[in-house]
Amino acid sequence: MAEAIPSLSGPRMLAKGKASGNEAAPPDRARACGDVAVSCCRRTPSSGRLGCSPSEWERLRGRRLDSSLEGDIVPDPTSNRPELSVIVPVWNGEHSLGKLLPRLFTVLGATVKGATEVLVVLPRGDSATQVAQRAGATVVPFDPPGYGAAFNAGLAASRGKWVITMDADFSHNPEFVRTLWLRRREADVLIASRYVAGAVVDMPLSRRILSRTLNRLYRTTLALPHRDLSSGFRMYRRRVLDDVGSVSAEGLDALQEVLVKAFSQGWKILEVPLFYRQLRGWTGGRLAELSAGYVKTLGRLIALRNSVKAADYDNRAFDSWIPLQRYWQRARFRVIRGMVDGATRILDIGCGSSRIVQTLPQAVGLDMQIRKLRWLRAPGRQLVQGSLSELPFADEAFDTVICSEVIEHIPRDQIELTDMVRVLAPGGRLVLGTPDYGRWTWRTLEGMYKKVFPQGYATEHINPYTRLELRHEIERLGLVVLDVQYVGGSEMIFKAVKPAEAAVPVRPALRVAGS
Repeated sequence: MAEAIPSLSGPRMLAKGKASGNEAAPPDRARACGDVAVSCCRRTPSSGRLGCSPSEWERLRGRRLDSSLEGDIVPDPTSNRPELSVIVPVWNGEHSLGKLLPRLFTVLGATVKGATEVLVVLPRGDSATQVAQRAGATVVPFDPPGYGAAFNAGLAASRGKWVITMDADFSHNPEFVRTLWLRRREADVLIASRYVAGAVVDMPLSRRILSRTLNRLYRTTLALPHRDLSSGFRMYRRRVLDDVGSVSAEGLDALQEVLVKAFSQGWKILEVPLFYRQLRGWTGGRLAELSAGYVKTLGRLIALRNSVKAADYDNRAFDSWIPLQRYWQRARFRVIRGMVDGATRILDIGCGSSRIVQTLPQAVGLDMQIRKLRWLRAPGRQLVQGSLSELPFADEAFDTVICSEVIEHIPRDQIELTDMVRVLAPGGRLVLGTPDYGRWTWRTLEGMYKKVFPQGYATEHINPYTRLELRHEIERLGLVVLDVQYVGGSEMIFKAVKPAEAAVPVRPALRVAGS
């Protein structure tokens, strides 16, 4: 059995070998975390393999966090932070701070073992400043109007390892903070939800209809599994908010923006039933203004949800409403699953969030996008953040290696395939797939796809192969081609075997990309 250590949160790159703009290369000292379970080789790697020094490797090896949300294993440099920050934005002039804050501080003192902070976010010069300060809260002033600006200001000022946001008008019962705190390990984001089983809602019928309509619109259009996307009563793991960053929405639609970004980054979101009572009514003009903001933000979020950067992009494509995309994903699945039947030790390189790795419990999934691996977290599932050309596994560790729809994303002068052969046992199978640019059918389909879905993978295909070129590359690696099958007459999938007498390839010396 392969050993397992926690994943390394340092390297964050695109799954297909291209560094993204906001995801840095591995730091000098990687920090192990509970995001992903990492299955690693039986030998101690050299310094830098997976970002660990040999001493860190020895200390971390054998630890298994397949679906853990328990947090960091190595000491967290932010350990001097408060355990919890509670952000209370006052953005519309309505509040019950004199009643809310004393109750909130009482609940925090009885519930949280460790330091806490309460941040009341107020428009600069607001008369409620003294009320908040007398209660012991920290006042965070902000200038631009709107909930989005208040949220950004509160987040920037908060320091807690966990962050709760709640309304200032007492519609969010401070006693419920205890429930959120005690359930914090169950997910990365907890929503105090009005629309799940067990919840009770006390508000005017017109407001309830509008709220449910907007939530259904967002949930259906964005293909999200959550029912209350507009609840402002939530708990976040700090890493989620750091990952999401500030919101661009100005109004309450900032709430949906945060959730969509968090879900697209692969963070786990859970709804907890809430008793909700609306204490103040809204005017028709204000409701119309809010509705317009929701619809405007929806357009921006659709592009994000349908982007290849979304953590569950590959998984959603399998059930796509677009017939051609659904056919393609399922045909590829059938071909690859047929080629790997009977294998007991499988490595899926560039696994993304595909159904292939999800349906192979004996497989190790490897990808460079941490968001994809984070979304895949499940008990017993083995996931690794790593690179195709620097695989962190022992020689001959697998009897089957899958590499589907990966090599076309890596520049030809930077790609190195020998490591796939190194980790493949003699007699083992390599399943290697990529579009066949020698066929007019693929070139035509890709041209159409670029126009219809410009946010898709097609624009990232920078290393085209023909069937003859890929066959020569496979044979150059010392493998014997057994079969080649096509998806849609355009995407070729090779099945090759490593001869039983084949020697382990020598890893080439590291070189500067492009040299």
